Parts: sequence; C-alpha cells; structure tokens
Amino acid sequence: MSVEIPDSSIRLREVQIHESSDHPLVLRLHETLTTCSKSIETGDFRQSERAVAELVDFLDSVYNATVSDHDDEVSMGNSVEVLEEIHRFLCSPLSGQMVVDALSFELPKAVAKFAGVSDKCLEIAESIIDHLISTCSARDMLSILCEVWSLYVLAEDEYNTVTSLTVLFVLALDSPNQMFNALAYFSPLLGGLSKVFLCIQRRHFEQIKVAVPVILNVLKAVSSESDDGDKGSVTDLIGRAINIATSIQSVIQKLEGNKNEELCALLGLFVLQIMVDTTALVSSNMTDEVLGCVPLVLQLSEFLPFCGLSYLGLITGCVVDSIIDIILGDDNDDYMSCFSFAKHGASLAVIWGHISDEVAEAAKEDLAVVMDKIRSSQTKRWQAVGMLKYILCSIDQPWELKKHAIDFLLSIMDENFSQKYNDENTDCSVYMPSLFAALQAIEKVIIYASDRVLRKNAFAALKKVLAEIPTYQRFDILKALITDTDFPSMIAILIDLLKEEMYMENRQKVTPRDGENLQVKIKAYPSSPFWSSNVLEVVELILKPPKGGPPCLPEHSDAVLSALNLYRFVLITESTGKTNYTGVLSENTLRKAYTEWLLPLRMLVTGIAAENEKDYDQFAVETVCSLNPVELVLYRCIELVEEKLKQFT
Repeated sequence: MSVEIPDSSIRLREVQIHESSDHPLVLRLHETLTTCSKSIETGDFRQSERAVAELVDFLDSVYNATVSDHDDEVSMGNSVEVLEEIHRFLCSPLSGQMVVDALSFELPKAVAKFAGVSDKCLEIAESIIDHLISTCSARDMLSILCEVWSLYVLAEDEYNTVTSLTVLFVLALDSPNQMFNALAYFSPLLGGLSKVFLCIQRRHFEQIKVAVPVILNVLKAVSSESDDGDKGSVTDLIGRAINIATSIQSVIQKLEGNKNEELCALLGLFVLQIMVDTTALVSSNMTDEVLGCVPLVLQLSEFLPFCGLSYLGLITGCVVDSIIDIILGDDNDDYMSCFSFAKHGASLAVIWGHISDEVAEAAKEDLAVVMDKIRSSQTKRWQAVGMLKYILCSIDQPWELKKHAIDFLLSIMDENFSQKYNDENTDCSVYMPSLFAALQAIEKVIIYASDRVLRKNAFAALKKVLAEIPTYQRFDILKALITDTDFPSMIAILIDLLKEEMYMENRQKVTPRDGENLQVKIKAYPSSPFWSSNVLEVVELILKPPKGGPPCLPEHSDAVLSALNLYRFVLITESTGKTNYTGVLSENTLRKAYTEWLLPLRMLVTGIAAENEKDYDQFAVETVCSLNPVELVLYRCIELVEEKLKQFT
C-alpha cells in the first residue's frame, strides 16, 4: 500500500479539476498525455513507450525554449502552465494507477530540469515528484530517483559507474544557452529522496545503503564544481541533504535491533561526509564567511550524539573506525569509497566545535573536558595529531579552518599539562606513519600560508609534535622529513631543529647536578641516534646529494648553510668534549668530508662568485649575498678539518 505524504509546497490536489485551457502548449500536452493514458491502459507496450518518449521530448522542447531566452516572461509562463497541467493530470482521479506508475519512470528527471527556471517551477516540480512518491511504490521511486543520477557507460569493454552530474556540468558549460542549472536540477530530486525514505516499509538499511553513495556523489561534485556565485544553490542542496539525514533518523527511531545499529552507523558516516561538503561554502579566509557556515554545521552536529559519535572518539578516529567496520561487514572496500572523507569530516566536526560554542552545545559536548582527556593521554594526543592532518593537508580547506586546527593542536600539546603524561618508553611505532603524514601537513602550512602568525604557530606546532615522539623515532622522522622535502628553506628549518635536539641532549649530558661526577654521568648516559653516525648521513644528503654532484646553488643556499653549520657544530662539540660519538673525528670520515663534501663545494662557490663578481644586476647581487654566509661557514669547516687531519700525518 502506498503511503500518503502531505503536499506542503502547493495544494493543487485541492483544486477542482477543470478543463484544459486553450493555451496551444497545454492543448498539445493534453493530447500527448491522453495518448499515453490510452496506450498504457490498453497494454500496448510499444505505443506507450513511444507516447512517453514524445511526452519527454515535448517537455524538453518547452524547457529549451525557456532557457534560450530566460528573460522572456511568456516562455517562463509557458513552463509554469505546462508543469501545472502535468500536476493536475497526475492528481486527477481519471488518471489510473497504471498510468501514473508508467509516467513515474520518466517524469522526475524531466520536470527536475525546470527547477532552475524559477522558484514557481521548482515549487511545482517538487509537487509532481512528491505526488509520485505518495502514490507509487516507494521501492520503485527510490530506484528511479537514484537512476536519475547514475548512468553506465561502456569503456574498454567494461562497465564503469559514473555519476551523471559530471555530464550535466560539462553540458552546462558547453551550451551557450546553459541547457540547465545543474545545482537547481538536483534540488527536487534530493527533496524527493528525503520523503521516499519515510515510505519504505521493509529492508530499510539495504535500500538506504544503496541510495546514500548516489547522494554523496552529487554533493561531492557540486561542492567541487561550484563557484562563489553558486553558494546559495549549494547551501540549498546541503540543506536538503540534511533533510535526508533527518529522514534516516526518523526511520531509525521506528526500528529496533541490529538494523537500527547499522542505520545509525550509516547516518553517522553520511553526516561526517556532508560536514566536508559544507566547508566548500568557505571560499575565502574571512572570519565572517566561516561563521556563516555555522548554522549548517550546527544542524549536522545535532546528529552526532544520536549516532553515538563523541568528540573524543571523532578526534582520535576510534569511533570512525568502529562505524566503518559496522557498515563494511562482508562488503568489499569499493562501497566505502563514497565515505573516503569520513575521517576528514570527523576532525572537522571537532574543529567546528572549537570555532563555535553553539556547535559544541549542539553536539552535547564540553570541549574543555575533551581536550583535558587528550592532554592526559600520550596515545590520544598521537591519535588526535594524526586526525588533524586531514584538515591541514587538504588543498580544499580554507586557511581560516587550518588556523583553528593549528590552534587546537597547540592547545592539546600544552607543555605544562602533557609533559606529566609523556613516556619516553611508549611504543609509538603503530602511529609513526600517521604522525609523519601530520608533520608533512604542518610543513605545508609553514610553506604556503600567507599569514605570518599562522606560519609562526604552525612552526610551534611542528616542534611540539616532534617533542611528543620518543627520541629514536624522532630522529628517524626528522631525517625522513628532510629527505622527502623539496623546499630548501624547509630543509634548513628541519636541520636546525635537528641541531637544536643535539645541543639540548649534549647540554643535559655534560651538565652535572650537585655532587654528581661528570665522567660517570657521561658514561651512564644512554646512547642516542642524534649523537651517532646517522647525523653525518643527514649532512651528506645536503652537501653531496644522492643524485650526484654538489648541491644546486644559489637555489639551495639555505639548506647548504644549515648543513654546514650542523657539521661545524658536531666537529667542534666532539673535539671540545674529547668524544667521537658520530665518528666525525675519525681519519676516514674527515678525509671523506674534506674531499667529497667541502672541496667540491668550495670549487662551486668560488666559481659562482667569480661569474657574478663583475655583474651588477639584481640577480647577481642577490646571488653573491646569498653565498656570502655559505662561503664564510664553508671556509671555517675546511680550516677545522685541515687542522684535525694534521694529527694523522
């Protein structure tokens, strides 16, 4: 039995069915509809198929005429007249269920095009789709609405599923008449889905599970393809997606048992994915534009407690993994591709709570309590850092949100609080890939952010995250960051951090406490990867790049200068302390550094200086200036090495 849905947009059902007007288009439409009815009721399949196709062609011609001259009030009026006539026909008791069922396969996509013509057309199109939902099989209407968006194309002898939204955007861009407004096109269809979910009588989870990827593909496409002029339409679509979430919530509230849990998990992932699409509305770094998204985010956040998604579980990623496991079940990973940004959305949900107290209240969370829990657990801090990378590394996220993400990171890394819970012996190997990716994301903020304060805070965050990592893994991560970074200035910063680690460690080692024997302390001090031959490998990476030849100057002057300063620091410190932890004072190591690193570099520097000595253009002056500090430190290193080599002759 079909479930009736109140037609709230317009109440054309209550209008007395009257004879068609004498408008030529309406008369032609009436003839086409009459032909459809007769052929369907008589069971003439071929004739009914042709008649329905003629109806669709007729609607397309009316639409095309309207959009070709969208300022023509007559054409706009024609669209309204035609849509109203279709609605009257469907609502008429003379239209049998067989006729309505047959038309339901084509009418949704045919009338949805008119949604972009005018608000009135959108209103009537929604009413037509609502009527079809209320009178036809909910299961059939769900399939029909989903198939409107999905098409299959044959490519390389295989069928590949492609969302038709991409095609719609291409057509909209290629057509001088802009054949349709792709954003408006989906409004009545999304609205229809929110209603059809409520009409499903059985197998709720299975049917909604099939529909959700279609919805998310639409939202993903519109959020990526839209521009500033489309914000109103994108906001409307996201609002309709939130209505779909509300419908799913209503279905859950009526169900009990295991399927309820699965639907809750599906709703949670759906909401997290929409959270990402919502940030597409923030196209600039203006604070007021970020705050303008709060109403939508607030609505989304209200679903979190219903789905059992706590801020602590979201920012550590634990709860996301749990609901993914529930949804995945026996399915393969292909289904989860539509939720590829779920963890992104999880971190965004918490950061929005950090931005707005109202959002946190909607999620029924006390963010201060959540942050204290993170600070008091080193494991949770590692997990939170790993989750924040999704925001920091995204090219689609506005800098304003990244700024708040960095602020949140600095807050949970509060030294006065978190140091009490640091454990140097804690095994963080399982978190290393995530921490490394997070540090790379922070690097990108340091490199690309135009805001000086944000760059400064990102650098502070980089140092704090590194400090959270046990010593042995910290050296490995620093070395990996240096190796994988293509920006000389960033390499210089990382090498300086490495040198700072060595300095602090050496200071702790050689500074005795009251009554403590220095030599005994030095011998008892644990070995460190920072004071080992590993550090010379880092120097060699810069002064003798793996690809061969000396480093590229003056482009890599910053990195070369930092590497030379590090080498000089190690050389002087080991000589002064009469130690050789790094092997820097060994004869073979000294000769290698002298012949393979320093002398080739000196030849390169002097050659570049000679080439630019007589030139007075801007580039030549800048080149000489950038090489001056390199040359100064280089010659000091050469002097130190030559002095040490004399001891072996």
